[in-house]
Amino acid sequence: MRLPLVVGVDGSDSSLLALDWAVDEAARHGLPVRLVHASLWERYEAALPSLGTDRPAEEVMAEHIVASGIERARLRDPGVKVSGDVQPDDAVSALLRAGSESSALVTGSRGRGGTAGLLLGSVGLAVAARAACPVIVVRGAEQNRQGAFGRVVVGVGDPATSTSVVRFAFREAEARGCVLDAVRAWRSPAHQRVDHPLLADGAAGAHEERAATNLTDALDQTVREHPGVEVRRRPVEGPAHRVLLHASAEADLIVVGALRRHGHFGLQLGRVAHALLHHSTCPVAVVPRRA
Repeated sequence: MRLPLVVGVDGSDSSLLALDWAVDEAARHGLPVRLVHASLWERYEAALPSLGTDRPAEEVMAEHIVASGIERARLRDPGVKVSGDVQPDDAVSALLRAGSESSALVTGSRGRGGTAGLLLGSVGLAVAARAACPVIVVRGAEQNRQGAFGRVVVGVGDPATSTSVVRFAFREAEARGCVLDAVRAWRSPAHQRVDHPLLADGAAGAHEERAATNLTDALDQTVREHPGVEVRRRPVEGPAHRVLLHASAEADLIVVGALRRHGHFGLQLGRVAHALLHHSTCPVAVVPRRA
């Protein structure tokens, strides 16, 4: 059996939207879905002798969150195999552990008790910055989450380390039957921004051409593996995070990489992924890429 799509649930509205998205995604790819809810009550209850028959309220709530999530998933698509469990751990550790045996991790943009707004919750941010598998944070407007635009956007970085990112994006576009918009941002260095229009145009043209070449280098092999996917190559002038945020407005999913350096600890995201996770108008897939 193919590895499941793991979705973190905590009973919040955000996690329910993530669950709905995950079920639709699993149906597209023929994957099972596994719900994971993290709860620490077991650690503390297990250390104390139980003298009564009443179950801890935390245990009842945790089981209810998982059971109701499973029922919601089955009602949304009875053809998707669904399972779920409660993990006696903090949310980040539980999801990272589950991610080691998953096709991808899916989280909402805010946890239970989080304030509404553009910023991503701490759990989603930590998981996206540390997971060894792709992480999809479900956020943005309803039309983007529902796939109204027929467009997947991939931010293409260094061709030498972008293979996993590009392949993930192609698989998504193929499963959805939509266009893949491959974007490479470029900028002219400050010392080359000369006053003379002809010289300025020449310098800009050279950088745009280099960006187009990088797109070709990064995409060509995967294009041959997915001949049915329509690809649009777009070198765009501007800071990468702003270019991709603008592109997210009319996308169903935006895919970016996060460099994982061996031996480095803590959060490893980069400015572009960080900005998209906080402000994107559509769901964001962060795919690990190795240095």
